Amino acid sequence: MRFIIFGAGGIGGSIGGRLHLSGHEVVLIARGRHLDALKERGLRLRTPDGDYQLPITAVGSPAEIDFRADDVVFLTMKTQDTEAALHSLELAAPPDIPVVCAQNGVENERLAARRFANVYAMLVALPATHLEPGEVIASAAPLTGALHAGRFPSGLDSTIEAVCAALRASKFVADADPEPMKLKYRKLQLNLGNGLEVVVGQTAWGAGGAMGDVAAKLREEAVACYRAAGIAWTDPEEYQQRVIGHYRSQPVGGQARGASSTWQSVMRGHSTIEVDYLNGEICLLGRLHSVATPYNDLVRKQAVAMAAGLIKPGSMSIEDLVRTAEGAT
Repeated sequence: MRFIIFGAGGIGGSIGGRLHLSGHEVVLIARGRHLDALKERGLRLRTPDGDYQLPITAVGSPAEIDFRADDVVFLTMKTQDTEAALHSLELAAPPDIPVVCAQNGVENERLAARRFANVYAMLVALPATHLEPGEVIASAAPLTGALHAGRFPSGLDSTIEAVCAALRASKFVADADPEPMKLKYRKLQLNLGNGLEVVVGQTAWGAGGAMGDVAAKLREEAVACYRAAGIAWTDPEEYQQRVIGHYRSQPVGGQARGASSTWQSVMRGHSTIEVDYLNGEICLLGRLHSVATPYNDLVRKQAVAMAAGLIKPGSMSIEDLVRTAEGAT
């Protein structure tokens, strides 16, 4: 089995790097200065257990790959980039190729299933940082993260069983799960704080309990939408046992991982970020099922404007956010 990692940033680089270290053949698809660095020096994977320089093959698009029958593609880009990625993949890869959506949110699988017959949903709980070209920091220990997966929308087969076995041998906890979307809907609740971090700033997490109170409001709106839509999700206790209990983020090189992947995108200068498919997913469900979502509406709108450069990231106070959201209610 050869693993094609499409989007070799923090998540993709960590997965691809660990698979390479355990002896699997890996190809990374990247772009820009990151691709240049990967071609020149390979992938630098920094972890709590060591610093590795990995000579992994890197290309700029699926068109550069001679696809084989034993290939599995991992989609690891942000959701706003998935549609373009799938278009390029469809033009180069066979239609029956396994496509694993190792991404946050719940929209990627629907996008992939429009084009490919064998689509798999994968929970991604993996603390990682990618800010420098050619370098990825996977900061969790003793395992690198949790990557439970199954067929989309449900079910298991020999392919995903083999994928999960390879991941378990590469320092991940990875169960083949026949209902992977339940885990992903729980993770979506947790990722609603990513956009909040962009709006009020990363340092606001230390401002007493106000930030946590707002994050709780975002999750409460999500739960109300799930119930109205009849969507099942993994309960917090089970998620703690199966996911969070297997790893802790550790300092790497004396530096702790403190920023979400969405904040990292803003810091790398991206003008679009994934909040439309995180907070925006809750806004969509709210409109479909007549559930008010003022906090998610505001966080999504402000984060989009901040990424576009219309407003300075982190410039809205928690007090103003609460006042505005409550006023909308």
